[in-house]
Amino acid sequence: MTVSNIKRRVSGAKYVSKGGRGRACWIDVLGNAPCDMDQHSPTLGDAIKADVGSAAKQGGDMTIIIHGAAVATVDAHDTVIYDGAVAVEADRIVAVGSTRDVLARYPDAERTDGSGKAIMPGFANVHTHLHMTLARGIYEDLSPPHKPPFTSGLAPLPLPALEPEELRVFCQLGVLEAIRSGTTAILEDATGIETYVEDMAATGVRFLLTERAWDKAKGSIGDPAPFEVDRGLGERCLARIEALHARRHGMANGRIRIGVSAWAPDMCSPELLRDVRALQRQLDTVATIHLNQIWGEVAAVKAERGCLPTEYLDELGFLNERLIAAHCRCMEPQEERRLGQAKVTVSFNSAIAARRGLSPRIAELEGYGCRIAMGTDNMAEDMVEVVRTGLFMERVRRQDGRRPTPEQVHRWATVNGYQAMGIPDGGALIPGNKADLIVVDLNRAHLVPVLRVVSDYVHQGQGQDIEAVMVDGRWIMRGGAILTLDEERIVAEAQRLGKLAWRRLFESRRDLEVPAGFAPC
Repeated sequence: MTVSNIKRRVSGAKYVSKGGRGRACWIDVLGNAPCDMDQHSPTLGDAIKADVGSAAKQGGDMTIIIHGAAVATVDAHDTVIYDGAVAVEADRIVAVGSTRDVLARYPDAERTDGSGKAIMPGFANVHTHLHMTLARGIYEDLSPPHKPPFTSGLAPLPLPALEPEELRVFCQLGVLEAIRSGTTAILEDATGIETYVEDMAATGVRFLLTERAWDKAKGSIGDPAPFEVDRGLGERCLARIEALHARRHGMANGRIRIGVSAWAPDMCSPELLRDVRALQRQLDTVATIHLNQIWGEVAAVKAERGCLPTEYLDELGFLNERLIAAHCRCMEPQEERRLGQAKVTVSFNSAIAARRGLSPRIAELEGYGCRIAMGTDNMAEDMVEVVRTGLFMERVRRQDGRRPTPEQVHRWATVNGYQAMGIPDGGALIPGNKADLIVVDLNRAHLVPVLRVVSDYVHQGQGQDIEAVMVDGRWIMRGGAILTLDEERIVAEAQRLGKLAWRRLFESRRDLEVPAGFAPC
């Protein structure tokens, strides 16, 4: 982004001087109220330097206070502080409380006026595949059947193959949407992560990157064909996981961490699942798996293993409290109990579940002992949509207009997600926690009057309401401008490359049916 763009976008870029000193105050990084010029408010020049320069210098050891806001802490009591403040030093929250108390405690801090704003923890997206942004508007309407005869995969169209540079663009595109919708932590489940890991680190977002393993020689999830094992494939997958962990775990000052992934029960032999579990122990990390995602998967496991998918994993010792099981939509009660007994986290991927016409039994899973977190899965990275869709779906399923509450669902998408990803000091605005937070503009026609801020935002909020995003005490979006990615270039490239990729596919596969309404390539 150019300096001129930042001048335009960082809150109007107006100067206010006082006392003939020629000192300028930016008005202001979050909204319209001027900063207090007598309390070390940054100048516009300082703002531009911070936004264009190294994000690592956005604050350093200086205390930064956002004050005058509604602070939704997501602490153990779901405390909300109106006219509240959050103080940040380096990568940590050092104080949360009333504006008066926090400002008095840190009189020399850099101040940012949060009047008319809400400060909330950033969202944790515990299940996504960033490159699947390539399939937007296509795969959402091509879900596999819920009844026999079952088919292989999640759509009748294959995803076009991408060159490494193309892959990086679509992953960056996903992160752009994620930041704009307030996501500060992402679990990415994919293959070939080494290709784009440095691009992900440069976004400023916190990542748990899980390289995927499987050893079914042919087919995809839900394939009714007999299981043919490819030992070499499984060994290569395990080697990629180990290499990625050895090279990348802990990079970017710990923002990038490496986990392990087994694709799905019907894609993995018993031997490979045992190996993945052993590798999880060896690396002391988090594991994830797609579980009971579609009815074809359930049928395939029953046919090949003689049991249900969760029973298959349990008998192999794969279930554990550091496992994130994605989906869990096509599940029997005895499977839900096994997950709860093992303290497994369930990723409630509500938006894709709604598109598939399926939904997990969240109340029962939580009642049995599972931690509930939330993810976007395919094509979209909007966690605001995920939170609201999850609330609506579970209320419809329960036939209960009051449960779950907005506060419960907000917790699933914040502190629960951080805990599931192995970050116990994140997802809540409490002293000592990581300074991962978002700032929401409440002065919107669809949000006022603001009377219960969490309920208001869960029910009515939009991604575009989010004005600023901080990770590790560093602004990665500020004044509505993303500071770590060239948004204009990435959006333009994704449009061009997306059309090119789909054209290559349809030209090479004349047998494939082009979806109705498809844009000319």
